[in-house]
This record gives sequence, structure tokens and C-alpha cells, in this order.
Amino acid sequence: MRVFVAGGTGVIGQRLVPQLVARGHRVTATTTSAAGLGAVERLGGEGVVMDGLDAESVREAVAAARPDVVVHQMTAISTAHAGKPDMKHMDRWFAPTIRLRTEGTDHLLAAAAAAGVSHVVAQGYASWNGLREGGWVKTEADPLDLYEGTAAHAGMEALRHVEDAVTGAGGAVLRYGGLYGPGAGEDQLALVRKRQFPLVGDGAGHSSWVHADDAASATVLAVEQRAKGVFNIVDDDPAPAGAWLPHLAVCAGAKPPVRVPAWLARLLAGEVAVAMMTEGRGFSNARARRELGWELRYPSWRQGFAEGLT
Repeated sequence: MRVFVAGGTGVIGQRLVPQLVARGHRVTATTTSAAGLGAVERLGGEGVVMDGLDAESVREAVAAARPDVVVHQMTAISTAHAGKPDMKHMDRWFAPTIRLRTEGTDHLLAAAAAAGVSHVVAQGYASWNGLREGGWVKTEADPLDLYEGTAAHAGMEALRHVEDAVTGAGGAVLRYGGLYGPGAGEDQLALVRKRQFPLVGDGAGHSSWVHADDAASATVLAVEQRAKGVFNIVDDDPAPAGAWLPHLAVCAGAKPPVRVPAWLARLLAGEVAVAMMTEGRGFSNARARRELGWELRYPSWRQGFAEGLT
């Protein structure tokens, strides 16, 4: 197939492009500047400069590629685009990505429709943002928590927009768990190594993780199978912060994380950080395994952190 990857040099894109090429697909992948064209070519794709927030730029790029499938991997979460991680002010930290998940999604869907492309696969998110009631592990049938009244609300609304718009057009949204692996989560690792990523309260809040290579392989399957609907792309092992954070510190060669009470963390890092680490809900990957036939190289973060951080 001819596959158009919007966001071809990001954490997922740089893994997805070579995996698609290796399976015989012709890939056009976007970058935000001419400096990134060489990187796309080294991955085996044909590069094109595109501004995901410019409707005409998106329309022209998609039309020229004449793809069978459009894949939406556009984000701006790296420190180069969004600055240092700031859980207390997530609305500001994620502002560029929020626009890409709202305006950018609409531009891609419109361009796909104009070019006669019938299938779109988009990036979503499912790590700690399951609805904070009931059990600790959620499926695709459970709604995401919108974190109303917090700095995370705008970002969660943007994720809901992606899901509604893409599935409404007959496509698939892949809710990736917390990404790790070479080039992924480096800012988080830096905080862990500096002991600036504390364990909050009882650390009972659950998260789901996935190695970036495994996330890319699931995306290939969704493209090839023309999957529809929402899929949680996470490993087999949703776990509380009290389990995964100390293990991450060991694997990163850091000292154990400090523990702080919730009231202090709320002052320093905000309500979202406290909720994530004390009330967060993880996710089940049963649907992706069953319907896509997805197999993971790293079924658990326990193995993945030890082997797949670098």
C-alpha cells in the first residue's frame, strides 16, 4: 500500500516508517522542516515538508502522495517544541499538541476525504487516564477520564476529539500507553536520575506502558488490516506507581525515588500529578491482541525497562 505518515520523524514515526517499508509498503512521511527530509530518507521513506496546522499544506501533501492510508502521528511533546515537562500547567505544556490533535486531525481528515482516502489511523493515549472509579484496569468500553477542572482537561478533550472524529470517519485510534525506549521518555528519565520524580502518597495509581517499537508494530497491523474503532496499545502489565517507579529508577541507574505526601505534591506539581500517582487507572490490551493478532516484544515494563531503555 501507499501509506502517508503525518509525523514521520517522531518517536513512533521513526520506528513506523522502516517497519512499513520492510513489509513492502511505499511510505511518504512528513517533517516540519527541510532539515528533517534526510532523516525520513534514511528511514526508507519519501520525505515531505508539511505544516499540520495549515489546511492547505496538509491538503497538498496528501494529494501529492496519493495514499491508500493516512496515519496521524503528529505531536509536539518534545522539549524542543513544548519545553520542559510541566504537570502543574499541562494545558500550557501540551498546547501545541492539543492543536495538532484538534485542528491537525480535522485538516488530515479533510485532506484524506478530498483525496479519496478511505482509511485513517491516528494516535491516541491510554496510560493513567482511565476513569477514576471502579477497577484499576479499563477496556475500550470504558470512557477516558476528562479530568474536568484540572490543567489536564484541555488535553483530554483533544484526545476525545481525535477518537470521535477518526472513528466517525471509519478509522482507527490507537491509544498508546506511556512510551519508553531509545528516544522516548528521555525527559522523564532525566528527572528520575536527579531524584526529581517522587513517589506520591500511597503510589496506588495505575499506569500502562508500551515500548515504542511495540507501539509501532501494532500500528502496522492496524494499517494493513484496515482496523476500525479504538484499541488500547499497552503491555500486559498495568501496575501501580509504587511498583513501576522504583523499578524504573533501578534500571536507569538512579537512587530510589523519594516519597512525598499528596498535599506537598499538590503544591509543587499540581492536582494532575497527585491524581495520576494515587488514583490513575491503567488499561487492558485484550482487544488489540485478539483482533489485530498483536504480539509484544516486551510484554511487561518489568522486562522492558531492564532491556529496552537504551
